[in-house]
Amino acid sequence: MYDEFENKNVNNDYYSNPYQAQMGYQSVQQTTEPPKQKKKKPMGTFGKICLGAAIGLVFGLFAGLGIFAVQQGGKFLGLTGNNNTATAAATQARTSYSAEKPEIGTTATVDQHTTIEAANTTTTVVTDVTKVVEEVMPSIVSITNKGTYNYYYYTVPSESSGSGIIMGSNDEELLIVSNYHVVADNDTLTVCFADGSEAEALIKGGDSTRDLAVIAVNLDDISDSTLNSIKIATMGDSDSLKVGEPAIAIGNALGYGQSVTTGVISAVNREMNMENTKGTFIQTDAAINPGNSGGALLNINGEVIGINSNKIGGTTVEGMGYAIPISAAKPIIEELMMKTTRTLVDEDDRGFLGITGATITQQERMVYGYPEGVYVANVNDGSAADLGGLQKGDFITAFDGESISSMEGLQRLLMYYRDGDTIEVEILRPAGNSYKQMTLEITLGDKSVLGRTN
Repeated sequence: MYDEFENKNVNNDYYSNPYQAQMGYQSVQQTTEPPKQKKKKPMGTFGKICLGAAIGLVFGLFAGLGIFAVQQGGKFLGLTGNNNTATAAATQARTSYSAEKPEIGTTATVDQHTTIEAANTTTTVVTDVTKVVEEVMPSIVSITNKGTYNYYYYTVPSESSGSGIIMGSNDEELLIVSNYHVVADNDTLTVCFADGSEAEALIKGGDSTRDLAVIAVNLDDISDSTLNSIKIATMGDSDSLKVGEPAIAIGNALGYGQSVTTGVISAVNREMNMENTKGTFIQTDAAINPGNSGGALLNINGEVIGINSNKIGGTTVEGMGYAIPISAAKPIIEELMMKTTRTLVDEDDRGFLGITGATITQQERMVYGYPEGVYVANVNDGSAADLGGLQKGDFITAFDGESISSMEGLQRLLMYYRDGDTIEVEILRPAGNSYKQMTLEITLGDKSVLGRTN
């Protein structure tokens, strides 16, 4: 905030000395004899008293003029209030300490801060966020994703790390929010809590377009001591964020364990349109590195205002991290929390669509105008897809409410469904120069129909 100066009636004709010494020149007649000196009469008591009073009067006059000049100058520069008391120091700094431990969702008092007071305006510069971090850290978890990928004719094991935020629970599960890319394509998910204990997690639901997912840990797999130590994070309001306010990021950076970085809100409503990621995001200069994805971006009150995503920012620039605004993510998270937790189904019991599909790449979308999803190259005759109305040339965009962006993702998703499950499949079907959006209900079949194509 900048203080506005009031217009003062200032006399521009300012003189440093109101009295001017006058000099005169007298003609002195040259004589050969020196002038006679007059004898000084001794000063009496009354004269001494008068002289002292005159000196004191002159000193007081100049002291008063000095104080008056300080007052007027302070008012003109906006360093004093409306009172007429002269101020020796226009600004003062003090350091204060608080031993109280704030609760999540309340305004936290940091251990140490500097307060600068000037012109009735107080600015707080945060230098210590330990109290906020101590309160929020039990709600942050580390996530390890173990899976495999095909490399030519070989199957190669893979492992990646990310972060998550404890956002809720039900009668049987602890619910954790993370990025979709952190938990996707997994064989096993392991969650590490703040006390160092670990538990296996399963995907409850995900939205690849918004890069959001909810995973669940069975409460029976968590010890009582861990349950007593963890906390559920408090959601803030990302719609009320202001550029320049403090920001705190917590996450499992580089897989080394939880770490904290601080900065400010650099921008809000930053429009991004990248492959598989679209929307508006929060920009911050708090460092967000690989492994921070899925972690929390906090305000100074310890409230979650965003979900960090290293995938959006990448590594091409420095000091530009991005987070999904919590106000935009909240309805998606609430919907994902209501889904049934998916567990892997034995291969003999799994359901099959019966198609041959291909992933539409970003280049193909740009060149040919194809939609994002899986292109249906062939449909097996008599398969679940055939009986459900799926046709060659269709584009599968969502499966059971979850966005589909690759054939590999669709295949992994099918590993959680049984033969006989009825699923809603969203498709785009070519219709001249455009596409017709349709939703098909398909009852999954067994693998006996695989290999028969039409």
